[in-house]
Amino acid sequence: MANPSLAGPAGMIARPAGDRSGRALLTLAVLAAGLVVVALFSLTSGASDASALGVLRHWFAGAPADALSARDRLIIYDIRLPRVVMGMLVGAALAVSGAVMQGLFRNPLADPGLVGVSAGAGLGAVSVIVLGTTSLAPLTALLGPAALPLAAFSGGLAATLILYRVATRQGRTSVATMLLAGIALAALAMALTGLLVFIADDRQLRDLTFWQLGSLAGATWQKLAAAAVVILPALAAMPFLARGLNALALGEATAAHLGVPVQRLKYAAIVNVSAAVGATVAISGGIGFVGIVVPHVLRLVVGPDNRYLLPGSALLGAALLLLADAFARTVVAPAELPIGIVTAAIGGPFFLWILLRRRGIIDL
Repeated sequence: MANPSLAGPAGMIARPAGDRSGRALLTLAVLAAGLVVVALFSLTSGASDASALGVLRHWFAGAPADALSARDRLIIYDIRLPRVVMGMLVGAALAVSGAVMQGLFRNPLADPGLVGVSAGAGLGAVSVIVLGTTSLAPLTALLGPAALPLAAFSGGLAATLILYRVATRQGRTSVATMLLAGIALAALAMALTGLLVFIADDRQLRDLTFWQLGSLAGATWQKLAAAAVVILPALAAMPFLARGLNALALGEATAAHLGVPVQRLKYAAIVNVSAAVGATVAISGGIGFVGIVVPHVLRLVVGPDNRYLLPGSALLGAALLLLADAFARTVVAPAELPIGIVTAAIGGPFFLWILLRRRGIIDL
């Protein structure tokens, strides 16, 4: 017999107080619709006069001759569409990776960019860019186009494993140690990256300078395909960690008593985060703060349940990065602002707000 306290009108079972599943599902639907709108806006904003209506007519109305000019078709399909798809992949990967790291370390301040994972991935990628024709020539010849994403993945994985080993003792992760170790790892990785930049030639320097600040300008279908092979499996695997991360929030001992394979969960989270972050760094450079802003905003709306938080982070992260990219390429047109500057301008004050809020200095 149903619990009377949970029964609604006509004997229907009502959700218990505090249940946010209905709000979470509605939020996911709104985010999905919003992502479609943002993607269409990003696809049609810029120097080309192609309208959103013209693109939709070209896609769904039998491609009438007057829907898009040959110039607009070239811009839409060969320049903007791969850039939009790359923006969605990168934004989703960074946001979901941030949410998984926050669940793994049980702290909302964890983020791939703040704790050195992105810096480690960047070091791996820069090593291939600078040394790919000299010391690492045999490796790059063997791996071909996959050398850059694999090097970035290896650097991110190494940084994550070191961070976890340093910050965790007797099954407990120290947040203070995690942040300090992340700062130290990032500093070391940046020092080695600076050394590689110092020995780079002029052509490599031009590529590295803009790439280190983050950009989607180099998006091509070939580069996108190489990164998608790594990013998509990682994104597909991370939602399966949701229940384990929910149990881990109660503590590792409790999660183990509930039947969660804690060590396997940790390794799966570390490998998937490293793969996703490494691949995004390889194709877009250093884009920070997406992984801390997006999950924290969503957590205020849908709650801490990772079953909704992870897919919601993917949708909101993709939309946020597309908006940041559209702003970056239009605010100083015809020049282009590195997208990492835009996300840092948003994420820096937001991160400071989180710190002040956690210390009780502000209550907004």
